[in-house]
Amino acid sequence: VSANPTGPLTVGHGRNAVLGDTLANLLEWTGYDVTREYYFNDAGRQMRILGESVRARYLALVNPDLPTKKIKRAEGDYVEVPEPFPEDGYLGDYIIDIARQLYEEHGDALAGEEDVTPFKKAAEEAIFADIARTLRRLKIEMDTFFNEHSLYESGAIWQVVERLREKGYVYEKDGAVWFKTTALGKDKDTVLVKSTGEPTYRLPDIAYHIDKCERGYDRIIDVFGADHIATYPDVVAAVRLLGYDADRIEVVIYQFVTLVRGGQPVKMSTRKATYVTLDELMDEVGEDVTRFFFLMRSPNTHLEFDLDLAKEASEKNPVFYLQYAHARICSILRKAEEVGFTFGDTPDLSLLTHEAEVALMKVLFDLPDVIRRAAETKEPHRLANYLRDVAVAFTQFYGHCRIIGEERALATARMHLAQAARLVLRNGLAVLGISAPERM
Repeated sequence: VSANPTGPLTVGHGRNAVLGDTLANLLEWTGYDVTREYYFNDAGRQMRILGESVRARYLALVNPDLPTKKIKRAEGDYVEVPEPFPEDGYLGDYIIDIARQLYEEHGDALAGEEDVTPFKKAAEEAIFADIARTLRRLKIEMDTFFNEHSLYESGAIWQVVERLREKGYVYEKDGAVWFKTTALGKDKDTVLVKSTGEPTYRLPDIAYHIDKCERGYDRIIDVFGADHIATYPDVVAAVRLLGYDADRIEVVIYQFVTLVRGGQPVKMSTRKATYVTLDELMDEVGEDVTRFFFLMRSPNTHLEFDLDLAKEASEKNPVFYLQYAHARICSILRKAEEVGFTFGDTPDLSLLTHEAEVALMKVLFDLPDVIRRAAETKEPHRLANYLRDVAVAFTQFYGHCRIIGEERALATARMHLAQAARLVLRNGLAVLGISAPERM
């Protein structure tokens, strides 16, 4: 995950996080030792704007008579803000909450503070705590947190510039530092450091990936939004130019998410506070549905998240269908135990000759290959689609083949087949990070 700590996680961040976490699950199931890392973007211009936004709200609490101005929001209307508020500041209510907390703790002691650092730090801590809570709701736990700011403190980003300069791939023009990407086949060169002295995000990204390479990982998997499709090759190229095995870096590009309600898109924008947060989405449709909907399409496919469908308790809702299939099998097993069935009996699987039984067995045998293939291609939707095939095959099996009331040997074989289907559904859902309820 790599979401700027400038506001709550949005729906777009959610698809990123769930894809990355599920890929980690898939790789673990295929034998890899995986580290889940959060790249914490705590440096750069957006953090300064965050601090300025909080400071302006804080000053308005200190002095309620502070002059105000109006700023146009993304959806076209205007919102009134304190005069010191930055034009491209963050308008969410969470900014006011952070400012109020500062005012309660410090009173007016920070009113004369010109440095935005205390405001930025308070906002960063509050927002990141909120981000961590949101991720936990999605069953996502990070193993490590890497701060972008550490690349500035260690001088790693400037070392990148000098090393590229030594190789003849960096030059200065118009006060900026340029990366000679035309020498690598691109149409134009790329700015690494602006004329203001501020690095573009490519530079810390290069330093970060060098750090990852030096930590000795066999594979480095990045999950990027489609807006990075033109920029990440510059990062990989720089890493390779500096002598590292850039083939270890694998990139998964995901397309953006559109929330749809009543057939109409729901508008989302981070800075102008007209967005839908990931928490709000989970509050409306639930954590399991949120995860599954993010995973049920190829990452490289634009995702229309149908809120109406997500709340349906019917077979049309793919999450409900899978969980209900699992709960139904659990119910069958409980009823069988009530009439004296035990799994101690060795099943005679040669008795399973009905075409629905054979079809179910065939699809169940595919689980290891499906997980392996989904991990290799970095496409978790393959597993989501497979689990629906399992649920469909079980429904057809149960519709044609009685269990309770059959001759004991056949009933035993069918009960073991039902149990196998339950385990496949449970384990498959676990890889996707989704619960498998025993009752619904």
